[in-house]
Parts: sequence; C-alpha cells; structure tokens
Amino acid sequence: MRRSSPSSSTVAQPAPEQLARVHHLLLEWYAREQRPLPWRATSDPYAILVSEIMLQQTQVERVIPKYHEFLSRFPTVADLAAAPTAAVISTWVPLGYNQRAVRLQAIARQVVSDYQGRIPDSLEELLKLKGIGRYTAGAIACFAYRRQVATVDTNIRRVLHRLFIGLEHPEPRLSDAETLALAEQVLPPGRAYEWNQALMDLGAMICTSASPQCERCPVCESCAAYRELSAQSLFPSGTVLRTLRKVAEKKSGYQTQPFTQSDRYFRGRIVALLRTLPPEQRLSLAELGPRIKPSYTEADLPWLQRLVSRLARDGLVDYQEEEGVRLP
Repeated sequence: MRRSSPSSSTVAQPAPEQLARVHHLLLEWYAREQRPLPWRATSDPYAILVSEIMLQQTQVERVIPKYHEFLSRFPTVADLAAAPTAAVISTWVPLGYNQRAVRLQAIARQVVSDYQGRIPDSLEELLKLKGIGRYTAGAIACFAYRRQVATVDTNIRRVLHRLFIGLEHPEPRLSDAETLALAEQVLPPGRAYEWNQALMDLGAMICTSASPQCERCPVCESCAAYRELSAQSLFPSGTVLRTLRKVAEKKSGYQTQPFTQSDRYFRGRIVALLRTLPPEQRLSLAELGPRIKPSYTEADLPWLQRLVSRLARDGLVDYQEEEGVRLP
C-alpha cells in the first residue's frame, strides 16, 4: 500500500541546532570543493538560462564544450531569437533531447518581444516565459540575480530528502510541493546562491542516486538517511542503498527498455540524418525509414509517421505528408 504523504503544512521543520550545523558544514565544504563550472563564472542571465536548459537530462561533462560553442554562435538572447531554427538545432546536436533547443529559442523570442530583450529577474515574471518551470525560474533568479529563493532539481531533491526526511526508497515521502516547501524552510538567510550550488554539488559528487559515498559526506552525522542505513548495516554505504533500490524495483515490476529501441533514440537519428542534407532537401518517409532503422519494413510506416509528426509538433522538423521531411 502506498504511504500517504504529509501535507506541506506538516513537513517537519528541522531543529534549529541541526539546521545551523548543516548550514555551516555544507557551506564550508562547498567553499573548498565546489566544481569550477563555467556558468558559475558569470551572472549573465542569458548564459545561465542556456546552461540550465542544457543541463536538463544531460551530464555536466557533455554540456561544458557545447555551452561554450552555443554561446559563441549565439552570444546574446537577441542573436538566438533571430537565428534560423535549423541552425539552432544543428548547433545543439549531439546533446540529445533536441526539443530543448527549440524551446530555448522560443523563450529567447518571447524575451525579445515581451521584455525588450532583458530576461526578467522575478519568479513571477520568469514563470510567464513559456517553457520555464519553477526550477529554471528559481535558478535564474538565484544564480543570475542573486535572489534569495529556493530551487529544486533532481540532485537537490535527493539530498534534501535524505538529509531531512530519510531514504527515498522504496518511494519518496514528499511530493513536489512538499519538497519545495522544505527547500524554502531550510534556506540559510542571505546564502541562497552558495546553498543551492552546494546542494547540487553534494548530490553530483557524493550523495549520488545509486552509490552515495557517505564516508566522504560533510553532513552524514546529521543525515536522516544515514541513520536509517546505519540501522540496517554496521557499514552504511552505497551497497546497502543499491540493494534497497533493487528490492523496490523488483516489487514494482520496473523494467527499462533498451535505449537503441526507444523512440527517443530514433528521434535523435532522424534529426542527425536531416542535418547532413542540404537545407531545403526533403526525404520521403519511404527513404527515411531504412536510413534510421536497418530492419525497417512497410509495417513500420505508422510508427514512423507518428514519430515524425511528434517531431514536427515539437518544432524539430518540417513535415509535409506529400513532400517529406526536413529541418525547419
């Protein structure tokens, strides 16, 4: 049976002494160990917007070179707004999830048309930009404009849950709204920038999803999840957590589809193939199918039509049923 989640009003406020200690230890650790990421060397809201969209579902190591290339090609929000969409997609490849590039350009065009080319500095106005959610709005407000706001990405969610609530397996105990409420409760006065960055670094470097290195964690002695692991093993570690995750996944029947058989894989192949063609050249679906899937047969045509139609809906391709498909 699924546990009922507490309402945001019942999320326990950490004890003041515990919170003060966590603030001190984690911020001290961040001052020593922070990652030298290029978007931390700027307060340009456009550059930070680009980095945040790129970092969605993509590893930092892959983003860094593309971040520099993208800003070199489109150095301002106005440059991005005025660029051909095909050029934006081509520059984005091979980061994957190419719809992000189209969404980023749509945001740039809205900033130019509605905000005279200046990215807003408040959560309320940032959330009016189509395609920007609460996390990205909070990241821009905090990291570019140094606003005292909480923001929750995957790493921050995991760290806060483990630190103040406990293990997130077999299922999280907090909803999105409750997690954000907790993040706001534990925000250190005047230190939102460093705190949010520290939480992300801790989640990326030590408190990872599958293999947390508790022995290296600066705040393990104040961590609720560490206490739970300690109760189950004399040597709490990522091994114990991996075992708990496997048990939870087995009970839920969770299985993953091979990536090379997924729609996302073939979406990427379609965009990559179209990039190799002259700008105005189109491919019919009969030509496209065998070039992205060696085992393609006529029986796959409805699947390919759905795939290309969704790409067109997302703004990633221009698809005309009679004429074929090309980059927009």
